[in-house]
Amino acid sequence: MERVIRIGRQLYFATIDCFAEPASSGPLDVVIDDAAGVKVEELARRIAVDVRERHGAQRAEVRIAARYPEHKPAPVSGIATQEIYTLLGQAVATGRGTRRVIGVSAQGMTASPWAQQLVAGRSRERLAAEGFSDDEIESILEAVPVATHDQRGQGTLTLELPEECDADLDALELLAIVEDSMSSEIYELMKRSDEGAIVDKATRRPRFPEDCVREAILGVIERFGGLPDDVVVSARQESLETIHLHTVVAERSGLLGELRRELSAA
Repeated sequence: MERVIRIGRQLYFATIDCFAEPASSGPLDVVIDDAAGVKVEELARRIAVDVRERHGAQRAEVRIAARYPEHKPAPVSGIATQEIYTLLGQAVATGRGTRRVIGVSAQGMTASPWAQQLVAGRSRERLAAEGFSDDEIESILEAVPVATHDQRGQGTLTLELPEECDADLDALELLAIVEDSMSSEIYELMKRSDEGAIVDKATRRPRFPEDCVREAILGVIERFGGLPDDVVVSARQESLETIHLHTVVAERSGLLGELRRELSAA
């Protein structure tokens, strides 16, 4: 079903999927009006518990994808712009308890490291042919951003919390992690000064999709160090390639404790 829901003072356009296994015969009743005003993952939990009890189901699962606007200034001009993000909430209710999932999905920009290395190699050859020394060439390439191909990307990050974990997570922190994992954030409305700043930033932070996934997981470890080891972290980056006809996807998931140990051993 599609509904407009209110979380705090913000309205969200939400798509809600609900499953019950096995359910009693008849239509699946879903009541959400009395759960309005809470966080999306808590709303998913309430619906899942209600559906399971109402239909006598062994298991009920609810997934919510809620699109909402965030108002933010462009990086140089400060012009007001409205960006649309997706807040993700999920819950699975069984006789053993309920697990919650909170997450976000956001768009950004990535710059290709490999293409940049190829362009830099040709630039070195041309500068050397013009008589520049090796030190001068490296100084030039350090000061001037080297061209590469850019693409728009979609980053998604979710945290699955165990039944006993009552942590109150801020989706805005997850959103900041996702946007920072890419080469640059993007804006719908910009001035020319903003466009130049974003291209310059992305070019100086070239990243493959797998780099974005690693950065997102690292961001979770750094920002949410107090969460228990059995929290499941999932990160996904989708790259809409500009010089290829295919889309590149990278993803990784695992227990937070395992990811911490991997980072310590690296």
